[in-house]
Amino acid sequence: MVRPYLPLTALRAFEASARHLSFTRAAIELCVTQGAVSHQVKALEQSLGTALFERLPRGLLLTREGEMLLPSVRDAFDRIAGTLTRFENGRLRETLRVGAIGTFAVGWLLPRLPAFAERHPFVDLRLSTHNNRVDPAAEGLDFAIRFGSGAWHATWAQAILPAPLSPLCPPAVAARLRAPEELLGETLLRSYRADEWTRWFEAAGLPPEPRMPGGITFDSSLAMVEAALGGAGVALAPPALFGRHLRSGTLVQPFPIGVDLGGYWLTRLLSRPETGAMMAFRTWIDEVCAADPTGAS
Repeated sequence: MVRPYLPLTALRAFEASARHLSFTRAAIELCVTQGAVSHQVKALEQSLGTALFERLPRGLLLTREGEMLLPSVRDAFDRIAGTLTRFENGRLRETLRVGAIGTFAVGWLLPRLPAFAERHPFVDLRLSTHNNRVDPAAEGLDFAIRFGSGAWHATWAQAILPAPLSPLCPPAVAARLRAPEELLGETLLRSYRADEWTRWFEAAGLPPEPRMPGGITFDSSLAMVEAALGGAGVALAPPALFGRHLRSGTLVQPFPIGVDLGGYWLTRLLSRPETGAMMAFRTWIDEVCAADPTGAS
């Protein structure tokens, strides 16, 4: 059987009456008469073929059918209200959820976000950070910015920034380093990739397996560089993401040698359809990278 059209006013009258358990208080909220609310609820009950309230001398009591209907009606009105609040100046705001590696977020993305917000004021960006271990599906992310080779299962990936690694340290440490092999006399801070320093020393022309001093292991280049600034040792990190420190002189790159072990990528699951907000962010990232491919600006 095709159910007749249910007016929104009747559903609103039911929801307000169920919340107040009173036709009179619902009428005051809806700015109509008590008789109008009662009539709307009665029409809804007739349409559904069941009573939604028990009429008591001093109020109302939801029937079993009314209790079953109420959550769906309330959820529908909440969703409508939530959508309406996203309209601004005649346009619908879109939510965009982006997860980014903390180092990339601080060193590259955050300084550029005001330009994106100015260009796309109707995108409501929700930014979270991770340490390169991320589950976009479980976290509900539209995009995940990752470090690696660009190959992830069932994932679309667009290169953002090359990130060769190079030693970074405070000026006092850099002053005593005249050749790469002298780093072997320093505390070398490292990431979860055990071969990074070995690969860098190979790029610097040292023997394939130099004896390397032990150091603290970090899951974030951001934390590693902060430790280096505090005097804990020499970090091996991407200079492109620490331009502010290098320009200010608080951090020094003692040798121009870098080793390429991956780069930063904008990724999304192939199963996730691209929204207007996602397209705007992807296009903006692409344009910024084309204008400044090394991230030096």
